Amino acid sequence: MSSATDTRGQVGRRSLVAVAIMLASSALIALTTLIAKVLGLGGGASALHPLQISAGRFFFAFLVLALLASVLRPSLTGARWSLHVARSACGWIGITCLFAAASKIPLASATAIGFLSPVVTVALAIVFLSERVGVWRWSAVAIAVVGAFVLIRPGTEAFHPAALLALAAALAMGIESILIKKLTRREPAMRILLINNCIGATVALAAASLVWVAPSPEQWALLALLGVAMAGGQALFIQALMRGDASYVTPIFYSTLVYAALYDLALFGVVPDGPALAGAGLIAVGVCIIAFRQERVRARPEEVPPA
Repeated sequence: MSSATDTRGQVGRRSLVAVAIMLASSALIALTTLIAKVLGLGGGASALHPLQISAGRFFFAFLVLALLASVLRPSLTGARWSLHVARSACGWIGITCLFAAASKIPLASATAIGFLSPVVTVALAIVFLSERVGVWRWSAVAIAVVGAFVLIRPGTEAFHPAALLALAAALAMGIESILIKKLTRREPAMRILLINNCIGATVALAAASLVWVAPSPEQWALLALLGVAMAGGQALFIQALMRGDASYVTPIFYSTLVYAALYDLALFGVVPDGPALAGAGLIAVGVCIIAFRQERVRARPEEVPPA
């Protein structure tokens, strides 16, 4: 009895630690969007182009991961380079579109629309991963799509074209998730992160050279902080999933919406209105249902055909 109680206590503590780590990851991911908005608006200096901002994100994140790789020395043997290139291209497009949207619309709105990427993943998984999608997940997709319409409000004065950039980001990141699923079946997480940020930095720097503006010392510092925060957020996200059930800790990641709204309020005085809150809430609910159902399906024992 005592042993069972101790085991439950350890599981409970691990779950609480996983939640705390996921909250920290969410705070860092929301911080990257805030930094991108500050750089995109310019402040006291010239505004940086979204291509230049995403270049800073990938370059400095790669430096952090390269330092870590020099210690861990992950093997690159057997890497599926075509998938890595495709995944990195989608990730670069997604993050660039998201950063561009964040400078034009409230952070919480841009973040919420970007969270539609799992909806795209569900649809694409049917085609590329041969996954079966049941009533629960289709219902969740419908809820999230309704939330997107409420949030974007097409055809009204509240509609902003930058919301379409956030939708493009969701599409690109949804495709990226499919490619990540294919990669994680055969390759370790550290190798995937290292190669992704290396390719992403190369592509992003080449694109940024077309619109390059010399950053001020303060902007260089923010670009470095952007890359470090993104690398830290990704690392903490993985650690949270390692310490707790995905169905338990993944919904916590959507606290990113709360952090984004608080950051926007603190720095820019932006207060989300009713439709924005309702739309973001519906998207979060829909995506949480998708995450929960995917974990239930993953945990279900596979059927063994009769002899």
